[in-house]
Amino acid sequence: MTATVTAGRIAARPVTAERATPLQYVIGVTRLALGWTFLWPFLDKMFGLGHETASADAWIHGGSPTSGFLGHGTAGPFASFYQGMAGHAVFDWLFMLGLLGIGVALIAGVAVRLAAAAGALLLVLMWSAVLPPANNPFMDEHLIYALTLGVLALAGAGHTLGLASTWENLPIVKRLPFLR
Repeated sequence: MTATVTAGRIAARPVTAERATPLQYVIGVTRLALGWTFLWPFLDKMFGLGHETASADAWIHGGSPTSGFLGHGTAGPFASFYQGMAGHAVFDWLFMLGLLGIGVALIAGVAVRLAAAAGALLLVLMWSAVLPPANNPFMDEHLIYALTLGVLALAGAGHTLGLASTWENLPIVKRLPFLR
């Protein structure tokens, strides 16, 4: 989606492959990369692909996707809050559905605004679970990714290398614009 600023208002118009600029392609590829950043941990935790999650600890084998990090990896002022969530089924489901939904939406280029908001919330929560960050007094990749998701949402990133144009023409999306 491109934007035209007129009298202080931004008017968005869909991007077609013929009109996409190099910047829009970079934004599209960034969206795909961040989508994979969410989808990969879902797949690894679900099936125990051996990257961070052993097969025996996979969710499909009875493991808890939240018990490791929340139970043992948290630090700082909110550590006890997060440790209290570790291993509870409701938080396992919320975390896994969040990773899956955000990842699929970003990769497909649909519901990018909603996925970006949910992803930014998840990233800020993960950032706050390990305060202060290891390599900087304040800033780390979680906040940078959250800001990048905001840029993607504002840039209409689902239109380049994504299915946003088709998605936005669905009757339910037209009725419920927050699904854009």
